[in-house]
Amino acid sequence: MLKGFRCDLHIHTCLSPCADLDMYPSALVERSVAGGLDVIGICDHNASENVRYVIEASRGKSVHVFPGMEITSREEVHVIALFENIDNLLQIQKVVYNSLSGTNREEIFGCQAIVNELDEVEGFNDRLLIGSTDLSLQEVVEEIHALDGIAIAAHIDRESFSVLGQLGFIPPDIRFDALEISRRTGLKEARKRYPDLCNHTFIESSDAHFISDIGKVSTKIFMKEPSLSELKMALGKREGRYVEE
Repeated sequence: MLKGFRCDLHIHTCLSPCADLDMYPSALVERSVAGGLDVIGICDHNASENVRYVIEASRGKSVHVFPGMEITSREEVHVIALFENIDNLLQIQKVVYNSLSGTNREEIFGCQAIVNELDEVEGFNDRLLIGSTDLSLQEVVEEIHALDGIAIAAHIDRESFSVLGQLGFIPPDIRFDALEISRRTGLKEARKRYPDLCNHTFIESSDAHFISDIGKVSTKIFMKEPSLSELKMALGKREGRYVEE
């Protein structure tokens, strides 16, 4: 039997330099639960160190966590990568770090804190996480799929750091599993604005950088269980699974 899961698949932690320091693992899990979310995706900019701590903080709680990352391509397009387990996420982390250059300047770009499930600071990431990788957009999507992940074009309705904002179109040879709409636009308005994208699945996420933003918008996805295989079927509109719009 299918169940409708309330999903917010794009949430940052305090590891992202543009996120508030209050976005530490236990706090964002508590907020997700209090907000009635069933599934969340943790997607920091080009990094994954806090994901395992969010998963630890969620143990015994009513929310399922998908390990993820928001990867910036060479063209400055943001892509959400979601995986079933932490192992595949760590594999793509190696690919990203091998193609990411620069050192963070906290006074300019912000703090990049690694915080565990007990609210203890484990350290700081000194890479320039806000920067772009040397990977092309096609390479990013192919790397995600090679590790059995889901690739979602982030906030396509934004003028900056989106596939439409940077390229002006969605290349037909790039296989996104879904397109994300920001809360500024909403799904209904997005369908009117982008009629040429009618064959793509849309989702809506909070892209939360602050605690109060978690779950402000979400997507109801009908699946048997919160697993990546079920999510893939729902985004692909297969075997009865679907995304509610």
